[in-house]
Formats: sequence, C-alpha cells, structure tokens
Amino acid sequence: MELKFLIWLICIMDRKQALEEKLTELEIKIRQTEERLPAHSVKPQIMAALFELEDEYEAVSSQLKALKRN
Repeated sequence: MELKFLIWLICIMDRKQALEEKLTELEIKIRQTEERLPAHSVKPQIMAALFELEDEYEAVSSQLKALKRN
C-alpha cells in the first residue's frame, strides 16, 4: 500500500474513534440531563440544554455514518 493511503486510513480511523467517543459522552450527558427533569414544571433552561445535546448527538451521529460510508 502507498504511504499516503496508510496515513489517510489512520486519520479516518482516528476520526471515527473520536466521533464514537463523543457519542458516548453525549449519551451520558443526555441521560444525566433527563434525570434532572422534574415530573412537573420543567425549567426552560434544562429543556434547552437537553435539546442542544440531542442536536449535537444527531450531528455527530450523521458525521460518523458518513465516515463509515466512505
């Protein structure tokens, strides 16, 4: 194999691992935020934080799927 290809492959693998680690981190943060939600009278700040984490999770998940396709 060419050296350039090997370097490219290593970069892709590192990027994939970083994205997988980020997804795990976001899953934990989402779970922790959901646990902070009260049964009644949810504070807008908590909901906003949850929505932001979920949006980031979707974005990272999409990046990882695109990386796996290539």
